[in-house]
Amino acid sequence: MELEIGCKVVYPNQGVCEVQERCQRNIAGRDEEFLVLRILSNDSTVMIPSSNVDNVGLRPLADEGDLKKLFRLLESDGLEPEQDWKNRYKENLEKMKSGCLFEVGQVLRHLHFLGFQKPLSFREKKMYDRARALVISEIAAVRAEDQGEVEAGLEKQLEKVCERLSSLAAV
Repeated sequence: MELEIGCKVVYPNQGVCEVQERCQRNIAGRDEEFLVLRILSNDSTVMIPSSNVDNVGLRPLADEGDLKKLFRLLESDGLEPEQDWKNRYKENLEKMKSGCLFEVGQVLRHLHFLGFQKPLSFREKKMYDRARALVISEIAAVRAEDQGEVEAGLEKQLEKVCERLSSLAAV
């Protein structure tokens, strides 16, 4: 993946980043090129060796077509997450680490619905908050919208899905 200065990418479990610069550093007697990324959510900076970009899972931002698929995923039926919280947490952690928008979306959807039914554990609540922040930040970056507006729209969408699925389960 060719990364130009100023382009936005997604760093798994960190969120949307902007490529700030390319620089050379001498590490252990070897000159190596690094990418300097600014993580937009917390304005921190991270350096990644250019040779390691694929290994860390950097990916381009989603496009509008990907967002449509994400919204279909969030609205879909079939919420059958693992019942044992330890196994569920492990599965969700792997999805979060993948950096895939759709897998993070699945975590968000499952934990939102689970939280609609009963209180989430502390660890699952933290994971839910992280998944939510990652999805919101990517949608906002793709659409160049305010994160607060995206958050309100996403919350409305998730609440409608929970109400619909709850009414289906009651039948």
